[in-house]
Amino acid sequence: MNHDMDKFLAKAEVLIEALPYIQKFNRRIIVVKYGGSAMSNEELQKNVIKDVTLLKLVGFKPIIVHGGGKEISRWVGKVGKEAKFVNGLRVTDAETMEIAEMVLNKVNKSLVTMVQELGVKAVGISGKDGGLLRVDKKYSDGQDIGFVGDIKEVNAKILYDMLENDFLPIVAPIGLDDNFDTYNINADDAACAIAKAVGAEKLAFLTDIEGLYKDINDKSSFISRLSATQADQLITDGFIGGGMLPKLTNCTSAIKNGVNRVHILDGRIPHCLLLEIFTNNGIGTAIVTDEELEHEA
Repeated sequence: MNHDMDKFLAKAEVLIEALPYIQKFNRRIIVVKYGGSAMSNEELQKNVIKDVTLLKLVGFKPIIVHGGGKEISRWVGKVGKEAKFVNGLRVTDAETMEIAEMVLNKVNKSLVTMVQELGVKAVGISGKDGGLLRVDKKYSDGQDIGFVGDIKEVNAKILYDMLENDFLPIVAPIGLDDNFDTYNINADDAACAIAKAVGAEKLAFLTDIEGLYKDINDKSSFISRLSATQADQLITDGFIGGGMLPKLTNCTSAIKNGVNRVHILDGRIPHCLLLEIFTNNGIGTAIVTDEELEHEA
């Protein structure tokens, strides 16, 4: 009997530890950028969706922004094309754009289905719907990389309307320019722009790394929290490279534009989102405002 009792008490403690966070973030918006390996593994996919659904049921207002990179590359390969990237951005000609849009809409509806299965109302939209994401053509260091968009305007009203009516919005990162041409948008960029536009309390990136390291080769240099200024300093000092660079730049830009906290999480860890949000220590890297870091010190 005792062993069972310990298990129950442990569960109660977990719930009690979560309580102040549930109170603090009630009715607050949290944007979850969902991509990486967590997307290509069905078990992990279900865990992420369960987490987001739970956040919704305890009173948060989550918005999911998803990518679909690996899946897009797979379908591009199926038509005999080769996926090309410049500085981490997919070179997107008209045919690739067509494939990307089909794949992203397919991914979008499969996520909607999973949320619906868990008894929560979800609506999938792309950035085209209601003019949610308006873009200009994005150049990568002056190079033309095709139909890749730079978000210039977010129509947050659509998202507010959905949240107001108790729907969980799931957004595919596709936008229209002034000529109504279709553009692929980097999902990190889309999540960041949406988080700023809706004044999100939190922005969580599910990635394929544990979080930030000062030196990627030294596991003891893990950074569990830092301020936006410290993050900028790391970038300036050349500590951050590769795919992490644009991600971190997005993070600090979100903090400077009113998002309270940005989390970088390892999507391969089951329930990483709940662990990060509802426990005192968290498991990923949290980027906070300079004031908050001083306040904690």
